[in-house]
Amino acid sequence: MLLLRSLAFNCAFYLATTVIAVAGLPTLVSRRAVIRLAQVWGRTTLWLLRVVGGLTVEFRGLENRPAGACIVAAKHQSALETLALVTVFPDFAYILKRELLWIPLIGWYLSRSGMVAIDRSRGAKAMATMNEAAAQAIRDGRQLIIFPEGTRRAPGAAPAYKLGITHLYAALDVPCVPVALDTGLYWPRRSLMRRPGTTVIAFLPPILPGLDRATFLDRLQERVEDASNALLAAAPYPAPVLAREEREPQRMA
Repeated sequence: MLLLRSLAFNCAFYLATTVIAVAGLPTLVSRRAVIRLAQVWGRTTLWLLRVVGGLTVEFRGLENRPAGACIVAAKHQSALETLALVTVFPDFAYILKRELLWIPLIGWYLSRSGMVAIDRSRGAKAMATMNEAAAQAIRDGRQLIIFPEGTRRAPGAAPAYKLGITHLYAALDVPCVPVALDTGLYWPRRSLMRRPGTTVIAFLPPILPGLDRATFLDRLQERVEDASNALLAAAPYPAPVLAREEREPQRMA
């Protein structure tokens, strides 16, 4: 049954994504129209996930979202939070790798919606470009979503936070909302399986601007990791067996 439900959801998801992407081409005339389309896509996906896949996304702590511009620093375990977060912020902007802009059709939407794309091959110059684009998004009153670990990590893996989030926090002078979750147990990375139940995405009290970078990073990591581990401990599914490199803390970069 689990295999069949997962297969049915994946077929419905990719079909709906294709239909929305093609039917939504006229929205490319406006950045805000593309944002609205992304929210339609996110809500449609969550509805399909609940009805077809038997998986409900529960948002907690929505009152912790500041009005207007802010940084949203989320744990990253799955593709699920990427599409779920677009449904709860009015004018979001993701920080993402530049290669995603090269995806046919999808890349058009990412470019037109004003996402902050990073060319990782440029090293320190990429950081300056990111800060400039992020600052413009904040001036526009947008919610800047970043995954501080840079890539998906298995549930329970040792934290691997990058220093990019500290540069943004210091440069932008806005609140940072930590986000904890347990989505990797239900929508595992590198897998087509979708487990039924209720997964949680929790918005924690914002970290106000003004801290030094080291203190901020320690506070962010502690809050996100403690809350995410608590969610994992309360979930009905066990965390996966981790490879050695995932069990060991990684050097920050």
